[in-house]
Amino acid sequence: MLLPAALVFLAFFIVPFGALLHVGAQGANGIGGFWLALTDPRHLESLVATLILSAVVTIATLILGGVCGLFLGRHHFPGHALLVSILTLPLAFPGVVVGFMIIMLAGRQGLVSEISLALHGGRIVFAYSVWGLFLGYLYFSIPRVVLTVMAAAAMLEASFEEAARSLGAKPARVFLDVTLPALKPALISAGALTFATSMGAFGTAFTLATRINVLPMMIYTDFTLTTDLSAVAALSLLLGLVSWVVLSLARGATGSGAAAG
Repeated sequence: MLLPAALVFLAFFIVPFGALLHVGAQGANGIGGFWLALTDPRHLESLVATLILSAVVTIATLILGGVCGLFLGRHHFPGHALLVSILTLPLAFPGVVVGFMIIMLAGRQGLVSEISLALHGGRIVFAYSVWGLFLGYLYFSIPRVVLTVMAAAAMLEASFEEAARSLGAKPARVFLDVTLPALKPALISAGALTFATSMGAFGTAFTLATRINVLPMMIYTDFTLTTDLSAVAALSLLLGLVSWVVLSLARGATGSGAAAG
């Protein structure tokens, strides 16, 4: 029973990380190239930008997706299934497609640009900035939160909320003291997955990130332009480590079931 799990762990964790360590140590500075890469100002700036962007995307996604998921998990109405399918449609799109959609919305010839040109004679273009990347990450992150919160909301015990209301609690107090704590494991799990996905998203960043150097693009640039294998290996390991730590903390805070969800 343990053999399949051991083979997957070996093939997708041990071997890739070992290969990164081996390749990174082949540079001119040997194993010291890892430290030089991690302390490079460009790489540090890219790491900070990626962390901030991922955190902001996670917060915004939890708010929007959490509200939608809670409502859809507790209310069924005509067209419910259609609305859920529309909200989860971004899961079917690769990152490059999402990037082109943002360009069509807020690029130089996009909808926002054309409307702003017609209204005041100037073009508003933000597809290639951090705001465009934020919208792209937000778009493909919302479905994950919606589905996770929907499942958790459908399992909430309504009697607890009814008991709180019968004791005189106002709707806001019921939500903060009863509903939100019950949804906490699902929100932590969905938030961790959103954060890790935003940290490593490449397709959307490749399409849009012309004015901001996020970590996946920095890895791509070092690999294709400078062929700095030590930097590539160090940044890849750092990216994987950050994502692993976030997911591990979420698993520890919510339990294996919620983290898997």
